[in-house]
Amino acid sequence: MFDGGFHHVGIACQSFEAESGGLAILGYRRDGPDFTDPIQGIRGRFLVGLGPKLELVSPIAPGGVLQGWLDRGVKMYHLAFEVPDVKAELDRLRRARARVVAGPVPAVAFGNRDIAFCMLPNLLLVELIQMAP
Repeated sequence: MFDGGFHHVGIACQSFEAESGGLAILGYRRDGPDFTDPIQGIRGRFLVGLGPKLELVSPIAPGGVLQGWLDRGVKMYHLAFEVPDVKAELDRLRRARARVVAGPVPAVAFGNRDIAFCMLPNLLLVELIQMAP
């Protein structure tokens, strides 16, 4: 069990404008400025509305980390959780047969706090975000 809280749902997309327009129908609106994270090779935009916070993620260049998801038409990319200790949580998830995919690395979207991604045994991608001090 996570010793933190749910943060957002990651949505893979090619166009922020197209995705934001579609989600506006559900009452979602931009939450802060767009950002670029060269370490992850993505651009991002957070949206808030009546449901969970969403993070739109789009590749900086073709062939990056999102390409396989986009090629298959997958939008739901990941679930993100804030945790007190990313490294300890990765160790716990590894013991539960999760596979670390990336990180820990600093993330622009979270003030350079560490993030990491792992693939659970059920093939759900999870992002761990280091809680703010």
